[in-house]
Amino acid sequence: MARESAPSIIFIDEIDSLCGQRGEGNESEAFRRIKTELTCTDVGNNDQKVLVLAATNTRYALDQAIRRRFDKRIYIPLPDLKVRQHIFKNQGQPVEKGSKGVDDKELEKSEILTISKLLKTSSLNLFAKLKMRCFFSRVLTTCGPKQRGADQVSIQELAEQGLAAKILPPPIIKTDFDKVLVKQKPTVSKGNLNVHERFTKEFGEEE
Repeated sequence: MARESAPSIIFIDEIDSLCGQRGEGNESEAFRRIKTELTCTDVGNNDQKVLVLAATNTRYALDQAIRRRFDKRIYIPLPDLKVRQHIFKNQGQPVEKGSKGVDDKELEKSEILTISKLLKTSSLNLFAKLKMRCFFSRVLTTCGPKQRGADQVSIQELAEQGLAAKILPPPIIKTDFDKVLVKQKPTVSKGNLNVHERFTKEFGEEE
């Protein structure tokens, strides 16, 4: 199908789950066929106008025959400081004037971007989780029972009225990051990074 639709790109995520080391004894017939097809395919042949890309976090788990089919083995490290700033700005919400949210200037000089735990988080999904936690904790405790003009209502009741989606989360402040980072554990250790760097020196290329 890829050749018929050429030029085309085939992307295989977590290729190690399909093309692990031979002799493990847990391969299904379907997996063996996929591995055989990749082994027989010249993934770098430009005449076919089909580019095959694959990604893995466990490079040493790949079958050697599969590894040889990919002419380029490129290590993409975790995002550096500049890239993390870009990610935070794009995933963050606008900060209103006069609010105590995290604006661009504060973000550029903030220690948030250099905290070791955050550096080891592979996908920065921590930020998305943070926004969700802030949303629920603050919305449920926004008004006290004696606050003037306040109506006691639950999220479930708002949802039944079709109003839950209209509740906006408050601006994110630095203390929100501090609270989450205490509980959030890194998804990538220094040992994991050392393995990738060692593989790159032996078999691959740097970014």
